[in-house]
Amino acid sequence: MTAAIRSARAVGYIGCDACGRAVRAPRSRCPRCGARLAPDGRRSLDAVWAWLFVGIVFYIPANLYPMLYSTQLGRRSESTIIGGAFELIELGSIGVALIVLIASVAIPVAKFAAIIWLALATRRPAKDPRRALHLYEVVEFIGRWSMIDVFVVAILAALVQIGFLASLSPGPAAAFFAISVAATMLSARAFDPRLIWDGVGAK
Repeated sequence: MTAAIRSARAVGYIGCDACGRAVRAPRSRCPRCGARLAPDGRRSLDAVWAWLFVGIVFYIPANLYPMLYSTQLGRRSESTIIGGAFELIELGSIGVALIVLIASVAIPVAKFAAIIWLALATRRPAKDPRRALHLYEVVEFIGRWSMIDVFVVAILAALVQIGFLASLSPGPAAAFFAISVAATMLSARAFDPRLIWDGVGAK
């Protein structure tokens, strides 16, 4: 007769997030690395929601304020993220405009939606927990590329400096966008993927 498979959590062990050691409960710190242990072995969603809220709040002005200031022959103009993408389309650079829209609009909004869905999935059974785990891995992978817009603006501002003829400088939206991306990355990092399995009863 096959014995029932029980998880470490079910028999009273807590997993350390820092070194991975299974520690017999109740303990407040890991005996190997000294990291603080969560009482039930899982990280709270409070940090996830807090950082996500910060990311969404800063993402709004990132789309309202200018991302880039340009000066040509003494005339100054400004472009928002979406406005700049439409200007690129008018100039015939449809491919570059699509990259800007995907990297600056589609991906951030999709990350917000994905993190919200993952956080809510821990409170109700999911039909496919493996799909939820794959979604979490995708969000983690995309996070490292989320600053590409800020890097492009910084590079352009450094390269295009021809005095009175032409110059580029980053607008306030660049700072808001960078903070939004950083907060979203911290929100994803604060999420404990083990909560996905707890939500479906996979212990």
